[in-house]
Order: sequence, then C-alpha cells, then structure tokens
Amino acid sequence: MTDKEWIRPALFGAAACALLLGVYAVVLMLVSGGEFLRTQFAQFWYFVLALAVGFGVQVGLYTRLRQVTRHDSSSGKIVAVSGGTSTAAMISCCAHYVANVLPVLGATGAVALVAQYQTELFWVGLAFSLAGVVYVGRKLAAATRHMAQMVPHT
Repeated sequence: MTDKEWIRPALFGAAACALLLGVYAVVLMLVSGGEFLRTQFAQFWYFVLALAVGFGVQVGLYTRLRQVTRHDSSSGKIVAVSGGTSTAAMISCCAHYVANVLPVLGATGAVALVAQYQTELFWVGLAFSLAGVVYVGRKLAAATRHMAQMVPHT
C-alpha cells in the first residue's frame, strides 16, 4: 500500500469534517444566532471537534474501503459497509440541536429534556462515532487482507 492510495480518502475525510463543522455553524446561527454559536462552541468545542474528526475518519475509511473492494471484481464476498454507521453517528452527534428547533414546534418538555442531557448526548455521539470508526476500520482491514491473499505471489 502506498501513501498515494490514501490521498483521496484523506481528502474526502477532511471535506466531511469541514462539512459537519459548517452544518453545525449554519444550523446554530440560523436557529439561535451568532452569539449562541460562539457560546456553544466555546463551551463544547472539544466535543464538536472530536465528533467532526470522528465523522471525517469514518468517511475517509469508507472511501478507502470502497477503493479496495472496487478492485476486487472476482469476489462477491466482500460487502462494503453501508452509510448507516456514519448516519447513526451524525444523528446522535447532532441530536442536541433538536432543542433549538422544538420550541417552534411547541414541544417545550422535550426541549428541557434534551437541553438537560446535552453533555450526555455528546458522549453518545462520540460512542457512535468511535463504533463507526472501529466498524469501518475492521471492514477495511478484512478487505485489505482478502485482497492481499488474492494477489498471486511471485
């Protein structure tokens, strides 16, 4: 494996990380304004950055997995991971933003509940993100081993 094979996955991962941070900023600014965004980011920057990086790593690994499995035209045994892990991590990491939208819908009880457990929701998001990285990483390792076994040794 060469460093060149990781350029595209790294770029996709960086783009996904930046996109998630952009969505975070836009959603908070649209719903609650720039001052709220600054306050929330100052208070929870370590969670927000960890979640964004975790999401970027998942996307990078998934991109590399697709590269590895795409080259395997003779084997139907390798199944690429679905976007489900990334989606689950994304939903769990952003679930606390529902607190900003629910008042518009008149669900003040849910707002209080989500706001009260905001930190816990960040931890859930991090757990899902880590699980996604481990899951996709294991699939990539298995696919890479499988591809190495299929290459004729000379």
